[in-house]
Amino acid sequence: MESESESGATADTPPLETLSFHGDEEIIEVVELDPGPPDPADDLAQEMEDVDFEEEEEEEGNEEGWVLEPQEGVVGSMEGPDDSEVTFALHSASVFCVSLDPKTNTLAVTGGEDDKAFVWRLSDGELLFECAGHKDSVTCAGFSHDSTLVATGDMSGLLKVWQVDTKEEVWSFEAGDLEWMEWHSRAPVLLAGTADGNTWMWKVPNGDCKTFQGPNCPATCGRVLPDGKRAVVGYEDGTIRVWDLKQGNSIHVLKGTEGHQGPLTCVATNQDGSLILTGSVDCQAKLVSATTGKVVGVFRPETVASQPNLGEGEESESNSVESLGFCSVMPLAAVGYLDGTLAIYDLSTQTLRHQCQHQSGIVQLLWEAGTAVVYTCSLDGIVRLWDARTGRLLTDYRGHTAEILDFALSKDASLVVTTSGDHKAKVFCVQRPDR
Repeated sequence: MESESESGATADTPPLETLSFHGDEEIIEVVELDPGPPDPADDLAQEMEDVDFEEEEEEEGNEEGWVLEPQEGVVGSMEGPDDSEVTFALHSASVFCVSLDPKTNTLAVTGGEDDKAFVWRLSDGELLFECAGHKDSVTCAGFSHDSTLVATGDMSGLLKVWQVDTKEEVWSFEAGDLEWMEWHSRAPVLLAGTADGNTWMWKVPNGDCKTFQGPNCPATCGRVLPDGKRAVVGYEDGTIRVWDLKQGNSIHVLKGTEGHQGPLTCVATNQDGSLILTGSVDCQAKLVSATTGKVVGVFRPETVASQPNLGEGEESESNSVESLGFCSVMPLAAVGYLDGTLAIYDLSTQTLRHQCQHQSGIVQLLWEAGTAVVYTCSLDGIVRLWDARTGRLLTDYRGHTAEILDFALSKDASLVVTTSGDHKAKVFCVQRPDR
């Protein structure tokens, strides 16, 4: 469905009541989050009452008998310690993505360049089942909000959803070349962005579909806002759109000087959804009010890395924002750059608080919930933990023999799960006595 308006919703926009999807029928309210005056988010469960998923059994999944013992050393040309507790080694090429089941944090799903995705147990690396049928690199994978479903997506745009407890495929769809994929935080609703500029939204498993048409260029990154009613999407042309998931229109559009001067690479929101942080290959991170759609702060590369010999254009080409996020307990934001710089910004003063240097490019960063600790993974194959209050390196974890391509953190911050170009996924225990 094309957006109704580029200028955004007005104050007299009618109440959001139904999702209008392609086809001849309208579906139930999947994103309307409250039937009455209380917090709109609380109504999502009621609206999805007609979807009945059986709770997964944690003890299920021994049929293949794959038990991978923790490795004592590193296999490969790079010598060094292996701090991991469990290594999952069923992939035969680079492992691009990992996600943990949000309900129990006992399962992982990984996808790789070998066109395969696997669901496996964190405690011992035991395979539960393979998400079979992909014919291109699996670059996106994730569990639904209640851990009953797991979705996998490959570069060609083939998406598949499996029911975890039965290990059966329950839905599939072929979209355009896939850029990103994310589950809704409270409903069995899957969103994805594709290279044709579309953002797709499906109700799973019945497949009711809605599209949000952006510019004629890839929708490179996206995130559902915490209220579940809106999503922010970044595009290759540097524009940013905040979409109303009910009405199908763009509430805010940032372009030109308000947008970025290069493709967006990442986007994040703070806990209450009032602020959006966007990153781009133009090396800038922009702080945007989700309410007004206005840029309220810009973190520029010249305040991060001192590269006096590079002009502005050269710096933009040699560096980019790769990952970013908000601290949940302090007014801090972290921005990770391809040149290996981790910048910690104070949001109250919009000043650089700390600059933490890595030996190689940062791939991703994650904040530990409830603390001011930020985790980074980088192209040197190392996971690092930083105290954002002091800028001090707390510890690091090694074991991969190639670059880390993705990582995930358990809710209690006891485990970090990494994927790498060395064809492995690893589980690291981060609850050590020295912390």
